[in-house]
Amino acid sequence: MTSRYANREIKTNISSKYRKLFLERSVSFIAQYNTPNQKYPSTEDIMELARIPHVWSMGDRFYKLADEFYGDPTLWWIIAWYNNMPTEAHAKIGYVIKIPSPLEEILRLWDK
Repeated sequence: MTSRYANREIKTNISSKYRKLFLERSVSFIAQYNTPNQKYPSTEDIMELARIPHVWSMGDRFYKLADEFYGDPTLWWIIAWYNNMPTEAHAKIGYVIKIPSPLEEILRLWDK
């Protein structure tokens, strides 16, 4: 299964802005993933996918929906990415979000 961290470069952060943090952790740098440039699917790509509507309700979480629809809670990022909502705070009760499928096609779009 494709991880959202696949093909992500790891950078070494040695910025002096983090000097206090380095001292607290007894390290001289922090390794972190480079911020990805994510491409949102084109209109043509979106039209080829099945989309299952889901009305956002109290207690909903992307990871719960990913577990329900994909059988894997770690794929929560697909639902967030597809709906252009970086976090659950962007989804309000009553919003209709779309659960894209099939999973294989979504992962193909991600890797484009």
